[in-house]
Amino acid sequence: MTTATTPPAVASTAAAIAQPAATSGAAPAGTRLLGIYLRLTCVPILWGGTFIAGRVISAHLPPATAGFVRFVFATLALLVALHFTQGLRAITQVTRGQLLGTLALGATGIFIYNLLFFTALSVLPAGRTSLIIALNPVVTLLLAAALLGDRLSAARWLGVGLALLGVWVVVTRGDLSQIMQSLGKGELSMFGAVCAWAVYTLLGRKLLQSLSPLLATLWAAIWGTLLLGLLALRDIASMHAGSFTPEVWAGLVFLGVLGTAVAFVWYYEGLRQLGAARTVVFNNLVPVFGVLLGWLILGEPLSASLLAGGGLAIFGVFLVNRVKA
Repeated sequence: MTTATTPPAVASTAAAIAQPAATSGAAPAGTRLLGIYLRLTCVPILWGGTFIAGRVISAHLPPATAGFVRFVFATLALLVALHFTQGLRAITQVTRGQLLGTLALGATGIFIYNLLFFTALSVLPAGRTSLIIALNPVVTLLLAAALLGDRLSAARWLGVGLALLGVWVVVTRGDLSQIMQSLGKGELSMFGAVCAWAVYTLLGRKLLQSLSPLLATLWAAIWGTLLLGLLALRDIASMHAGSFTPEVWAGLVFLGVLGTAVAFVWYYEGLRQLGAARTVVFNNLVPVFGVLLGWLILGEPLSASLLAGGGLAIFGVFLVNRVKA
């Protein structure tokens, strides 16, 4: 594939986000760090916005079709980002084992995650969904402890407990005794998406030791797009052109280009320049912006249980991310 087939808007966006990494040596250290922090602040805004876009899209498109079109845009944008950073030839510099590894990443973090993500947003408010997905680092830690033997400090266990309690408050709307009655299709789908992303994260831990994050994500996106496309074939008979409204197209472009490719490049730029300890703290802001944007754009209510439970969950995740094992 050549860049001639890539939409100009996508190419210019990828060039803009790739340029700081290429020219950072010429910029003063203070200016460079300020730029990195500003971009990292934008990342949770973009990721919070994915719940708004997903909520709009899921009202018009089936999950497989929505995920497929999203990752067509994401794959194009990632290809352009690869062109400006490592060169397109890098896409062929993977071993058979790495290809199998990225297939596993695409099946879990792209295919399964997006099916469950759009299914949840078809029935749940965006803000409520974004608070459930705040459990990602908690579930990842618990799986790592159970399957890989990772040990957790007492402070991290406290964070896990607070995060779980906070989401419990959100899901039950403050009535903690109603957990079973409160678990519907949306909540269970979002918990499934959290588990799929946790598996994706743990699989990527080993793979990223030998493959760049951009290349690993690109190949995962390619595999995930193929799998979503195959499943989306069953939706063709029931689809009609009217489903693709201007709002849906805008949401799909946002999800694919900004919410996936741009946010990914900025986030990993932060990891490379600042390290994981300072970068992952910005993840705590994702549910905050998810709730705020749901309120501002979609008019979703801010209930006391949502704010209280959300605050507990975010503080718990903060402890999980900040405290060393």
